[in-house]
Amino acid sequence: MILGLKVPGPSKPAHFSLEPLIRPNILALTPYRCARDDYSAGVLLDANENAIGPSLPSLTSGVAAQTLSLLSPEEVASLNRYPSPTHDDLKRAIAAFRGVPDENWVFLGVGSDEVIDMLFRVLCIPGKDRVMTCPPTYGMYKVTANVNDVGVVEVPLDGDFQLNEQAMNDAFLAQPDIKILFLCSPGNPTGTLIPLDAVRRILENSNFKGVVVVDEAYIDFAPDGTSAASLVNEYANVCVSQTLSKSFGLAAIRLGYLLAPPPLVQILTNTKAPYNISLPTASLALSAVSSEGLASMASAVDTLNKNRDALIQGLREIPAIGEILGGNHANFVLAQVLDESGRPSNTRAVEVYRTMAESRGVVVRYRGNEKGCEGCLRVTVGTEEECRQAVDQMKQLLA
Repeated sequence: MILGLKVPGPSKPAHFSLEPLIRPNILALTPYRCARDDYSAGVLLDANENAIGPSLPSLTSGVAAQTLSLLSPEEVASLNRYPSPTHDDLKRAIAAFRGVPDENWVFLGVGSDEVIDMLFRVLCIPGKDRVMTCPPTYGMYKVTANVNDVGVVEVPLDGDFQLNEQAMNDAFLAQPDIKILFLCSPGNPTGTLIPLDAVRRILENSNFKGVVVVDEAYIDFAPDGTSAASLVNEYANVCVSQTLSKSFGLAAIRLGYLLAPPPLVQILTNTKAPYNISLPTASLALSAVSSEGLASMASAVDTLNKNRDALIQGLREIPAIGEILGGNHANFVLAQVLDESGRPSNTRAVEVYRTMAESRGVVVRYRGNEKGCEGCLRVTVGTEEECRQAVDQMKQLLA
């Protein structure tokens, strides 16, 4: 029994049950009940807050003033009070935007990294359980596994950066203690989408009894209709991690979220710190997912996607740049640096990366040590001028 569960989730697939996957101590956990769970109005003398108000420097100039100007006067005045532990208004807005039923299907985290860590903490028994990753992929899955003392089974993507489903199935049979499968789509650093049909086949594979996490940090740069959020309404064994850091341009506020069936959301809610999302973060996030905010995001994504096309074209005109790898469905491109014989070269890629950063004022990311990414630099799509500078500097260094 999951404490606090208000609504059930999907019943598919037949072979899946969440409760046996949850760590027994987490399932039995009585959640901490914070002051704002009970009352949030009146003369509040229940949470040991500072009744005098926030201690801040002059609110008429400087960074503090610029930040606080984005909040309402009521929000500024209430900064001495603990925020909502649930932020249901923000969850409802995200649910409406992403196409899940309501706030019971949304969990908020301090960036996607907290969401990932929380999934490890509620599902994986340290020193016993394992997760699966498909490299090349986001490095924090493995780091978080190491922090939580959880084993990692790696099944590399194939040559097109797609799932090797046969190898995955073999691993499911050999390692029945795999609790989580992390799928990054569009991939980082590959920029490649994993088709929803492939995700669906994994969800329906009775040899895997765990939870599939589809990390969609870059999904807004991909074509419409490619998000796995639609699968959350149908399957009990899938959840989708997203963030406001990329397409919304709000990396500094640290707001990530998980779209998941209510039983998993409730388990995470029972386990999280009571006030993990601050009032300024929630307020800015709510503005971002308003109709005006969504229109602004869509406009920025359209501009960045056009800049991405121009960046790819510019890189392809450099003789010493080989293939532009991956699907190019994110806000970056993955470019091979070739040696004089025309082969991908990690040595030359590192030289270009360091020289650009240390003496040319343009910083890209070296990814040559990732599986299938030999000689690769990952170049984030910037403004039109920033993309031009990156191409110009690489052209000079590789002449």
